Amino acid sequence: MKPKTVSVALLLIMTAMTLQPTRTFSQQVPDYLRDRGTGMPTSIFGTYVRKGELLIYPFYEYYRDKNREYEPAEFGLGSTQEFRGRYRAHEGLLFIGYGISDRVALEFEAAGIGAKFNKAATDLSALPAEINESGLGDVEAQIRWRWNHESARKPEFFNYFETVFPTGRNNSLIGTSDWEIKFGGGLIKGYSWGTVTVRAGVEYIAAEKTWGLGEYAIEYYRRANRFRFYTVLEGSENEVAIVPGMEWNLGHGVFVKLNNGFGLTSRAIDFAPEVGIMFSLSGRRD
Repeated sequence: MKPKTVSVALLLIMTAMTLQPTRTFSQQVPDYLRDRGTGMPTSIFGTYVRKGELLIYPFYEYYRDKNREYEPAEFGLGSTQEFRGRYRAHEGLLFIGYGISDRVALEFEAAGIGAKFNKAATDLSALPAEINESGLGDVEAQIRWRWNHESARKPEFFNYFETVFPTGRNNSLIGTSDWEIKFGGGLIKGYSWGTVTVRAGVEYIAAEKTWGLGEYAIEYYRRANRFRFYTVLEGSENEVAIVPGMEWNLGHGVFVKLNNGFGLTSRAIDFAPEVGIMFSLSGRRD
């Protein structure tokens, strides 16, 4: 069995075999909220923010893709023939989330990135054999709101609006060259066996002057004492990946988070691990 398959299987098994939440916490909220508490879902997998809670999450991501699809025209060289190249990147990110109220939350995220790209051996265009770039990556902000609070029978419904700011040059390997606008929504429902979140959105890419289907995801989340486990199936058009992950509550509002994305389709990034430490400055303890 391939290492990728083994890793996914082990993390899925860990998710399925999680223990019951601690009795102290489960007495504080209804059963359907015992995984996530009363917080709103954020754009960070397995993370929820409550009214008055400030989340600060510095984290690192690595990307490896041996068959990244590209056209030389994307680098300003005219040809629209499709090729498959190799892509590697290291990215340091900072996420900040704040619950303005029990219905509205704000998010901000910025990245610094170093990326390397090698073109295909069959690509005879003037594109350099190797491109190395580093600098400011994506910078984005979100406002999220929920329309209702989850009940024993009714799921919670939420929407979000996101703006990605233009930070990169045209035909660049990193950053975003023009504005991107995203709007989406979803629902979340807790059960005795875990919590499920489903979301989808649309996006406008100013550089291409087009609207299209944005990101979509199905997330399963489970609490087990000081640990949380989740598995996410996410995608955008024909880029689909599975992301198993976990979170460890160290106490005093400090959480270690890690996950790993595995591409399920050829256009998705093959391998994308993430690790970071989240701080809750509201004194979150659960």
